Amino acid sequence: MAELVFSAADTAQQLRPQASIKRAATAVTAFIGRALKGPVNLPVAISSFNDYQRVFGGLWQHSTLSYALEQYFQNGGREAIVVRVCNGGHAPTLRLLAGAAHLTLVGLWPGTREFLRASVDYDGIAAGETDRFNLVIQRLRAPGSEFIEDQEIFRRLSIVPGAERSVAGMLTGSRLVRARGVLPRQRPDCTAGLQPAAAVGYVMSNGDGDDGDELTNYDIIGDAKSGRGLFALHGTEQFSFLCVPPLSREVEVGVPALLVALRMCRQRHAMLLLDPPAAWSDAAAAIDGLRNWPLFSEDALMFYPRVLAFDRLRGRQEVFGSAAAAAGLLARLDRTGPVWTECKKEEALLRPALRAAASATDLDHIRLAHGGVNLLQSARVASRAVPPPHISLRTLVPEATAKSDWRELGIRRLALFIMASVERGTRWAMHQEPGPALWGRVRSQVMAFFQALEQEGAFVGRSAEENYFVICDARLNDAEHVAVGRFQLLFGFAASRPGEFQTWLVTHEPSASSVRAASVNRYALPPQS
Repeated sequence: MAELVFSAADTAQQLRPQASIKRAATAVTAFIGRALKGPVNLPVAISSFNDYQRVFGGLWQHSTLSYALEQYFQNGGREAIVVRVCNGGHAPTLRLLAGAAHLTLVGLWPGTREFLRASVDYDGIAAGETDRFNLVIQRLRAPGSEFIEDQEIFRRLSIVPGAERSVAGMLTGSRLVRARGVLPRQRPDCTAGLQPAAAVGYVMSNGDGDDGDELTNYDIIGDAKSGRGLFALHGTEQFSFLCVPPLSREVEVGVPALLVALRMCRQRHAMLLLDPPAAWSDAAAAIDGLRNWPLFSEDALMFYPRVLAFDRLRGRQEVFGSAAAAAGLLARLDRTGPVWTECKKEEALLRPALRAAASATDLDHIRLAHGGVNLLQSARVASRAVPPPHISLRTLVPEATAKSDWRELGIRRLALFIMASVERGTRWAMHQEPGPALWGRVRSQVMAFFQALEQEGAFVGRSAEENYFVICDARLNDAEHVAVGRFQLLFGFAASRPGEFQTWLVTHEPSASSVRAASVNRYALPPQS
């Protein structure tokens, strides 16, 4: 079932001391784009394409987001977070007769597919309470339908401005409508039913909703202060991947928007899934295009080629970006083993509803992998004398760059999983009395987390000393840090070679929490007691 993502309850839970660190989710994909209807600039959690249809209106030819969600769930995705953005557009209005005037309501969300209706009655209102009325607002799947997608009931509203339950003030808390303009002098009339037997009826919204124009990169980027666009994702607690579908069927997402999306991923310990450009129509074009590709990062992923899928609205096969299908594939692989395990070749295949839009030879596969690009395959290759090469999934880091542990996708995802889990799982320490007792509790908590991962084979060494360390004491939490309400811990783990640690500093402050790479020689630090 879909639900708006509000993290206050989750955050409150994290502020309490925890016996163990809760493991971060590894297969939640965030999507942002244009939709037919639904909340704008609010993250909504969904678990199926039916959820998407109910909240955002389903497939729409102008919405690459809708096709991306369909392909994500078709290819194995189970959890998604959707942010709808708009370029202009406006919501429909409702006009409730109030004597010779009207009470005007306006929907909260723009679009031609936002269907609202309202009902007014005086049930339970005393004869002398001439300013009072009851109001019911419903969101319908279609005009004339009795399929109610959302409903709100407001009892004993007042038409008087400034009254305790003034309609204008009470509707500021509505998730469907707001009052617009000057309130009429008298309360709205009871809405009469269409049938004589119906005491109360409904007034439908006007057909004045508008879908807006095609998205631009600025709509995707949004604004940090108002929480629009990509910055709406600050309103959700956790996601593992971020997918930004093309702005339209013909216009790809620009580098400025992708750079902001990548920065968001780095802040949230997630990875950005990128579509290969449409111009990479064959493997040779992709290999050549990688020479001028402007965005490489260990926190980005690309899968080639694009995918061929049946467009149910156009009634034919169409080519789409591969990022959403790849996100579904990665979510499916996570159900077969932890993020650090190597996936089996026969598992890393597109499901039958999707096919690779171009072919690639074994040599193409190797060359793409050297550029940091993974190969999507839609069917098992028939047996042959020479087996195909086994190439592990990798991040968008080319082979020609400096040596990096983060080229291997499994290693990078393990690091992001650990960072997210430790950062979120130790926030409670901010609200405890600082000192050796607290530091010891936090260190023991994080050590237990690493010990459990070690038992599951997450690390490469033969002993804890070769695999990880945790430091949390006065060296990181001196009087100056304590005075400003800052709490810090340091941890490291061996990503690919025993005893060679990737080290991270976790900082919790009243305003925010963060994790950053730290250059430190563990053995130069005196051991903790």
